[in-house]
Amino acid sequence: MRESIMKIGVASSGKGGLDDMTSPVFGRCPAFTIVEVDEKEIKSSYTVNNSFSGATGGAGIQSAQMLITEGIKVIIAGNYGPNASTVFGQAGVEMVSLQGIPIKDAVMKYLGGEVKGGITQQPTGQPMSGRGMGTGMGRGMGQGMGRGMGRGMGQGMGQSMGQAGTMPPTQTAGPFVCPNCGCTMPRTKPSMKCPNCGTEMM
Repeated sequence: MRESIMKIGVASSGKGGLDDMTSPVFGRCPAFTIVEVDEKEIKSSYTVNNSFSGATGGAGIQSAQMLITEGIKVIIAGNYGPNASTVFGQAGVEMVSLQGIPIKDAVMKYLGGEVKGGITQQPTGQPMSGRGMGTGMGRGMGQGMGRGMGRGMGQGMGQSMGQAGTMPPTQTAGPFVCPNCGCTMPRTKPSMKCPNCGTEMM
């Protein structure tokens, strides 16, 4: 296969094939049609049965992972669930919303630029549970807690040091004592003379 060949996956309403209709749902469609295109021409196609269509849960995730393994770069379906969108977004697969028309027509509309898709990194709805989410939360919470603790400790230490540095000496030393007459006075200022004999108090 030449490097210019691109694979487009299409959710199929029936057994698949270019004449089948594009499914309005993605994860629980019965089959997928893989269309191989070169430039703006359809070169070939084949069908992959969706063995996850009847799954009790996770049908969208498993179907998306299967198609990524097939090597698709574009997916066409009517609607995508948030979990499937997350898987496709992480893999860089372009998602196009089309339904109710023959698969061949849907692919040609995409190739002709009549419809455009997108890559959704953060879809709305419930997030997918899995390794990607765990890694993101772990890093985010770790950084947030680290920064918060760092700021709190820094501010607390700074305030304590500032208070200690500006604390007046009157709070750390005893009362003034006159070396001449023994008079004592509260230490309310840096220096004081004895009110009785005028000697500089210690």
